[in-house]
Amino acid sequence: MAVVGGGLAGITAALDCARGGAHVTLLESRPRLGGAAYSVQRNGLNVDNGQHVFLRCCTAYRELLGRLDALDGVTLQDRLAIPVLSPGNAPVWLRRTGLPAPLHLAQSLIGYRFLSLRDRVAAAIAMTALRRVDPDDPANDNRSFGAWLRAHGQRPAAIEHLWELIVRPTLNLVSDDASLAQAAQVFQTGLLSSASAGDIGWARVPLSEIHDVAARRALSQAGVEVHLRMRAEAIVAAPGGGFQIEASGRPTVHADAVIVAVPNDRVGRLVPASAEVPATVAQLGSSPIVNLHVVYDRRVLELPFVAGVDTPVQYVFDRTASASASDGRQYLAVSLSAAEAESRMTVQELRERYLPALADLLPSARDAHVEQFFVTREHNATFRAAPGARARRPGPRTRQPGLVLAGAWTDTGWPATMESAVRSGEAAAREALVTLAASARPLTMAGAR
Repeated sequence: MAVVGGGLAGITAALDCARGGAHVTLLESRPRLGGAAYSVQRNGLNVDNGQHVFLRCCTAYRELLGRLDALDGVTLQDRLAIPVLSPGNAPVWLRRTGLPAPLHLAQSLIGYRFLSLRDRVAAAIAMTALRRVDPDDPANDNRSFGAWLRAHGQRPAAIEHLWELIVRPTLNLVSDDASLAQAAQVFQTGLLSSASAGDIGWARVPLSEIHDVAARRALSQAGVEVHLRMRAEAIVAAPGGGFQIEASGRPTVHADAVIVAVPNDRVGRLVPASAEVPATVAQLGSSPIVNLHVVYDRRVLELPFVAGVDTPVQYVFDRTASASASDGRQYLAVSLSAAEAESRMTVQELRERYLPALADLLPSARDAHVEQFFVTREHNATFRAAPGARARRPGPRTRQPGLVLAGAWTDTGWPATMESAVRSGEAAAREALVTLAASARPLTMAGAR
């Protein structure tokens, strides 16, 4: 069996198939594993390509961390707590209490001074209504979340100061561009069904230590053969059964079954026509994320992270320890989701816009010297969870027996998150193993010839 693609979906699928008795080879075009969640060396720092977080409700991703023996590399809040800053003001905390959901958020909402009393009451009513929205109803998928919010009494200030704090980082879209069904899934799963579900976690070490180094070690221990820098160019159904994977400048790989865990804009060009992958897969589109990396000569932020309102700054994370910054410096990562405008701005334009904004938000930054400022951009960071997107997301099965799809863009019910990627890998592995068992083929990977 072969897995094409070494992101979280491919890693998970390979581990699951190996656990199911298959001999697995994983092909990855890059020199590392981890897909879109990785780190690099930049100007002497260990830099993640972007700030990736997970929630306590991300059970599949957390289980994968355990399988990679990488739980020590992440941290998870005991209780959800988001410090929200606006220029010139002390933090206002969105945090949960020990009450059951949804009452666990009531105290924070009552004291959330970025909303008027009227808007706080309206937000509570809308939260209650959102619990009743069916995420699996196509009518809800075809409706904009922003339109739903306005129909439920949410004024622009409430949308910007409360709802967008959750929608932007989870869906990588603003509310007007997002599917109601997908937004409902996020709020119901992360905030409204279980009090602890929304507790936030993030990596304490560079992402590649988890998704590449630890993943390669776990795959090796599971007996998976990993080939890096091996780009699959075409997957062809072999006349005698199974598949041939044609790789650029490398020997053809023969496999009984193939899990294709590549981005949605590439899968249609890679698989045979007999798979009948819908053209709508490529029509899912994408949404960019831009990350600003700022190194100050001193500490300017005493919290692990903050969210911003009334500022272009969305979320700021202190990544000093994971980046191995030293000598009293502080390295901050500014994560900008749904960053259509920012993705087109030059580094100088971003610097001129965001350094003053950071100084307005963090008073200690006003007198600090900026030692480094650089930008990383993921132009196709996620698929667009826009109205109608659910109908364009296929399941793992294709029309070609033994050829299976995986990726955060497949129909997991989740938005384009690490959790969705892992769940897709699990579903793909189940489908591939069932297909092999039904065909009575031995669970093997024939290898390159």
